[in-house]
Amino acid sequence: MKSKKKKQDKKAKNGLGKKALTKEILQIFANNPTYTYNYKQLAKLLDIKDDGPRKMITEILYELLSGNTLDEVYAGKFKLKALAGYSTGVIEMNNDGTAQVITDDNREIFIPEFRLNHALHGDKVQILITHRMRRNLPEGEVIKVIERAKRNFVGTISLEKNYAFLIPDNKQMPYDIFIAQKDLKKAKNGQKVIARITDWPANMRNPNGEVIEVLGNPGVNEVEMHAILAEFELPYRFPEELDKIANKISDKITQKDYSERRDFRDIPTFTIDPVDAKDFDDALSFRVLPNNNYEIGVHIADVTHYVEPGSPIDNEAIERATSVYLVDRCVPMLPERLSNFVCSLRPNEEKLCFAAVFEMNDSAEIISQWIGRTVILSKRRFSYEEAQQVIETGNGDMQIEILKLHELAQKLRKNRFKSGAIGFERTEVKFNLDDKGKPLGVFFKENKASNQLIEEFMLLANKKVAELVGRVKDKTTAKPFVYRIHDKPNPEKFESFRNFITRFGYNIMGGTEKQISKSLNKLMDEVRGKKEQNLVETLALRSMAKARYSTNNIGHYGLAFTHYTHFTSPIRRYPDMMVHRLLAHYLNHGTPKDEQALEKLCKHSSDMEVKATEAERASIKYKQVEFMTDKVGQVFSGVISGVAGFGLFVELIDSKCEGLIPIRELDDDFYEFDEDNYCLVGKQTGNKFQLGDEVKVEVWRTNLAKKHLDFRLAETGEKKLISKDKSKFKKRR
Repeated sequence: MKSKKKKQDKKAKNGLGKKALTKEILQIFANNPTYTYNYKQLAKLLDIKDDGPRKMITEILYELLSGNTLDEVYAGKFKLKALAGYSTGVIEMNNDGTAQVITDDNREIFIPEFRLNHALHGDKVQILITHRMRRNLPEGEVIKVIERAKRNFVGTISLEKNYAFLIPDNKQMPYDIFIAQKDLKKAKNGQKVIARITDWPANMRNPNGEVIEVLGNPGVNEVEMHAILAEFELPYRFPEELDKIANKISDKITQKDYSERRDFRDIPTFTIDPVDAKDFDDALSFRVLPNNNYEIGVHIADVTHYVEPGSPIDNEAIERATSVYLVDRCVPMLPERLSNFVCSLRPNEEKLCFAAVFEMNDSAEIISQWIGRTVILSKRRFSYEEAQQVIETGNGDMQIEILKLHELAQKLRKNRFKSGAIGFERTEVKFNLDDKGKPLGVFFKENKASNQLIEEFMLLANKKVAELVGRVKDKTTAKPFVYRIHDKPNPEKFESFRNFITRFGYNIMGGTEKQISKSLNKLMDEVRGKKEQNLVETLALRSMAKARYSTNNIGHYGLAFTHYTHFTSPIRRYPDMMVHRLLAHYLNHGTPKDEQALEKLCKHSSDMEVKATEAERASIKYKQVEFMTDKVGQVFSGVISGVAGFGLFVELIDSKCEGLIPIRELDDDFYEFDEDNYCLVGKQTGNKFQLGDEVKVEVWRTNLAKKHLDFRLAETGEKKLISKDKSKFKKRR
């Protein structure tokens, strides 16, 4: 019996994945911080005799060396680096109240809850790193909070006799906030409020705070949307004085304006936007030239003509950096008079633009280009659905222009993918809402030919504007500019994704960037319409780097562009306004701008973009939970979309609503989390619940306040989880 177990252990060790093997090696060093080991000694300790895993040990040792975790005492002999000492970094909270600090030199340090010393998620902190290891990470203690990530929190008031607590909505805020009676601002029990932390005595578990705004009663759509914006520290109204300033801005076009611009008013021009849009950033003009080539103008609202640098409206736009799109509204970056009227390229109104104008042949090759200021008159405002109708039927308003532009756009698209662009087209969840904001139904936005028509010409304009400034022979003479950059994937994350999709019978072939992107596109085509589509697309995106703004141009990996910027949406993005100003300055032979000042604005814009995206997701999650509140007890088909030590996340196929099956509900066995294989495995039965498995779930509980759905598995058969007889497991629990 013993020899059989030994063989099983040996097989398990020799079959360890890289991540698991790294953990085993780290544990050996952590348990013996003064010892040195070479790969042979480690292989012996781990009882590994196969050549493959032995070679992997060497590879891991040198990765840990380059990651600053080990020291190479002499050739091939390694020792745990003396980590004890001070460092600074940013706190990332876990669901169980513990945290990690990602240090400035990119190390990950575990912080137990009792060593957080009042540090909160996102705080910049100073830590003391110890020699201890916890959860396969060096352990540390917060010594000092250098900078708070946030002081304002949204939550629900719990009123006692002489005081109250704010129960925060944010899962990453593990402490209730104590609020004295005098600091309640007349907030009533159960109401949603915004509260500010005022102080946090060292000997107190909970911080003290005060209510700064009463939002209203929970469950009311307006209150909940304002609460989401406030949670991410995003504004939901404009200061009155800014609206007054905006209302004084004239929309009259002067003779001087006409004389300084190319006149496109007589050339067929139109916009294509979502049916409910009011801020029309971009328009396309089209005409056939005498040589039978085509002149296509990409005309963008000239926002910077109306917004002066350093003005109150400009300063507010800098602070906001982006418009925010929740499920039921747009919170604009600019006052409504500018975003929806003065700057918006409304039909049958003369408008000032900044444009990229291209001469193209039938093969969608660019013969010549011109970039500068224009004046236009849009003849028609299309919704995407109306333009799609023209493309599909060949009939309708401006059919000649739309059909030819569609044809050219598809050629541009084909060439872009041929060059190595990756086609991530995530399904967008949308809701049919009643007049009170209650979701009546869910639908999904598709990326159709009309969307692609606009997308391809916007990408082209962004690319050519970036090339105009950035493509110079001598990089030392390149002028500071704002680029939209996208780095290559993290190799470890991408390799993990590559291994995972083999379980579905898919592969990513090749080693070069072009081969990998071609293989990724093939994968996206293969999964389209299949149950695992959303899962595979989500994991593929997670393996990618995040796009951001920077003055340091490293190119855009996902688009396969060496130069790319954001020029086409200045009504809703501040970086586009920056690009317009820089472009105008450099076209007028201006001297290089201050790169450090630009980089600071780039970082702020990237940070605000993340906040806006998180707020949008939170609003979608809220509506999904609200949509499911009257469906408790009903059974739906879903796909396991996430696996964690505390349970299974399941996404419903019909609505994309995601909920959690807590691990305590898996009561036919004791389930353990296999991190390397994205699954929970039953200790006795060997039952496996893996990422991507299709399951039947019953809606168990909904919690609107926490935007949380709980499911229970309803499927019978091999993977039935709801045991009628729980008695035999009670003792062991």
